[in-house]
Amino acid sequence: MTTQLPTPFPPTRLSPADVRLEDLLEVVAEETRVEDYPHASRVQQQVLVYESAAVRQAAADPQERAEVAGELVRALADGPGIVVFTGAFEPDVVDAATEAFNDLIAQQRASGAVGGDHFAKPGANDRVWNALEKLAVAHPETFVAYYANDVVALASSAWLGPGYQVTSQINVVNPGGAGQTVHRDYHLGFQSDEVAAAYPLHVHQLSPVLTLQGAVAHVDMPVESGPTLYLPHSQKYLPGYLAWRRPEFAEHFVDHHIQLPLAKGDAVFFNPALFHAAGSNHSANIKRMANLLQVSSAFGRAMETVDRARVSKAIYPALLAAKRSGMGAARIANVVAASAEGYSFPTNLDLDQPVAGLAPTTQAALVAEALGQEVSVEELSRRLAAQSATKASH
Repeated sequence: MTTQLPTPFPPTRLSPADVRLEDLLEVVAEETRVEDYPHASRVQQQVLVYESAAVRQAAADPQERAEVAGELVRALADGPGIVVFTGAFEPDVVDAATEAFNDLIAQQRASGAVGGDHFAKPGANDRVWNALEKLAVAHPETFVAYYANDVVALASSAWLGPGYQVTSQINVVNPGGAGQTVHRDYHLGFQSDEVAAAYPLHVHQLSPVLTLQGAVAHVDMPVESGPTLYLPHSQKYLPGYLAWRRPEFAEHFVDHHIQLPLAKGDAVFFNPALFHAAGSNHSANIKRMANLLQVSSAFGRAMETVDRARVSKAIYPALLAAKRSGMGAARIANVVAASAEGYSFPTNLDLDQPVAGLAPTTQAALVAEALGQEVSVEELSRRLAAQSATKASH
């Protein structure tokens, strides 16, 4: 459902005059019905909740996996715009990653660096940018165990298709730490109202399908610790990229948002156009840590510059060891998808010519081939360097 604008002809632009709170209220009045989502276990505060164990069992069958993926697309596009997976990560995997992230935070503090935030005061939170690459380089075994996760892969591929790109930022809101103001996310959500209004209507429709937002709870998050606030169904309000800064919309969000407690290892995925904001931490002793995942379409570009060749080389010995220890091909593919470049372009087609199709070999395919052949890390490095050289502009 998308708000219809009262114009005599199909609109091609949105303007501030199109923004009306009453239209948003009509959109968010829709109820989330669990019977419309056969694989969900329940609806909690209008949010669909899935049990990861049941989803994994269903997704083991290719046909049912396609049905689950389609259901997630409906939930994120036409439903509440948000899904929760309980028990998405094993506790020991989360704990190992938490320890690694705390190391990164300590190093950042020791260096004097302060991680900023898009929608909160600088220094209010401990934030580690490009945590994906930093985790891979400093703790490759932990990276492999973490990004082998099949729930992340299922949600990402359902919404974005193959070739998606994962980036991650660690966000810790300490006791007493302030939360964020309501907002929408990347791409148009990071633009000023004036810039957003300069984009045609179809780009407002396109922006939400270029990325998927996610968060993994690294500690138990009761409501007093400030888990993220959401306004279910608000992603369907078409002029929302021009609306979220307006006082009346912010006030409605404050008065009508929902806030779900999460357990360690739970994962949340939501449409980037959903109105949301990290909550304030009113607890006395909970350092609320979440790994914020932004997964980007192969057809767009990620928020951060990640040296994916460096990541691939860093984790390759750990990934090879995991393979030899019995990690399944699907979970290995999940790690490769989260680390290596899964898209062929941009490239220099004079040097990097398509061999077996319309596009040259991707970095991810190169890494997968190396794993299949179990070549040395030195040989992988040579192949990656050779591929990089063919992609150079001159």
